[in-house]
Amino acid sequence: MKKTIAMPDAFVILLSLALFTTVASYWVIPGYFLPLTEGQSLIALDDFRAAEAPTPLPLFAEGGGAGLVNVLFEGLVSGDRFGAAIGVIAFILITGGAFGVVMHTCAIENGMLVLIAKTSTLDWLFLPVLFLVFSVGGAVFGMGEEAIAFCIVLFPILKQLGYDAAVTVMVTYVATQVGFATSPINPFSIAIAQGIAELPLFSGAWLRVVAFVVLNSIALWFTLSYARHIRKAPQALAAKSEHRLSALDATILSVFTLCLAWVVYGVTVKGYYIPELAAQFFVLGISVAAVAKFGGRSSVQQSVDAFKQGSAELLPAALLVGLAKGLVILLGGTSLHQPSMLNTLLFHCAALITLVPDYIAAVAMYVFQSVFNFFVSSGSGQAAITMPLMSPLSDLIGVSRQTAVLAFQLGDGLTNIIIPTSASLIGCLGVTNLAWGEWFKLIWRLMLLLFVAAIALMLFAQFIEYQ
Repeated sequence: MKKTIAMPDAFVILLSLALFTTVASYWVIPGYFLPLTEGQSLIALDDFRAAEAPTPLPLFAEGGGAGLVNVLFEGLVSGDRFGAAIGVIAFILITGGAFGVVMHTCAIENGMLVLIAKTSTLDWLFLPVLFLVFSVGGAVFGMGEEAIAFCIVLFPILKQLGYDAAVTVMVTYVATQVGFATSPINPFSIAIAQGIAELPLFSGAWLRVVAFVVLNSIALWFTLSYARHIRKAPQALAAKSEHRLSALDATILSVFTLCLAWVVYGVTVKGYYIPELAAQFFVLGISVAAVAKFGGRSSVQQSVDAFKQGSAELLPAALLVGLAKGLVILLGGTSLHQPSMLNTLLFHCAALITLVPDYIAAVAMYVFQSVFNFFVSSGSGQAAITMPLMSPLSDLIGVSRQTAVLAFQLGDGLTNIIIPTSASLIGCLGVTNLAWGEWFKLIWRLMLLLFVAAIALMLFAQFIEYQ
């Protein structure tokens, strides 16, 4: 049995950073930046000032506030309903519950199985349709682990059609991760990162749509080229699939699509933010539950249980957001004009990065997020750990916060295709009997193409001052 490289959980990393911060507070001198003067649009490094002495943090802060053992509670209750942390946490739990109800009906799974059955005999259409469907799944609801089950279903079919295990993993798992890395509206990565960065939810979606088209085109081209190269003579399929899309499945999928269209309309036209979006996803869950109830697919109690389960599955992400915010509180908060260790850290990081042009700094952000994903392959976990630092740092080095979010999204999603610390990747390789070493020998070429394309996107984002 293959063993994956064990990395500490994001929760452990954040707690370790909180402990390190507490110890460091005894010798790191807090700093602050002078307020902007008339005619000044950006904070400059020359505006940094250091306080007179360190401000040691207590282990336990009575009455709340900054203290090592207070870090989780203070982080969870900080902010308001419009942003980090409490608003983002509520949004995560409600959205997770809504998607839990949708997934419980199996309508999306049934739709995919029907699509597989209908296109498996159309060689020119089968692989592209599968790839794009799984990519949309990754973009819309963070599909990743679910690809393991579809690898089990698809591998025998693709093998009979003359393809190998690598093709199976590419049209399922790789597609989900490219979609995830370029999603305009993913509530489990973009929403968290932009919430922490204090940006309007799903803002800047147009460039992510461009990225979705470009990177999916590259990955699909690579997949089809490889598939044509290795394909053997197809065998006769053992039996025709009996999967059918029922009227109830079609109704649920229609409700799902309409609700997502409503979300897009609300964000782009009405300017909806976290409170409204959370309500929209709640309506999605209720609507699907009602259809499933009247269609005899699920009882009210089963839908309630599915909502609870969906929320429970995202509870770790919600806790990470709170813990990350608590860490920021320990560091002194996000105000550039109040003395804090975070400002001292930002000053020294920015001083190093300013040695290179801002275009290179933008690319460096993407490279950093790509490397960091090896240690924390969870999208929500990586956002919680890195965005509290990357957001204010981007202000200091002349890179927009939207570009910093793009760096996080591309760095987090794309490297999931190759890193051995991704449980989803190892699971997909395992069920198709493909060794990680063999996978690496093949997929590094695609990763190089995606890496170059991602750098080009980062440079373009910096050139247009992406907002």
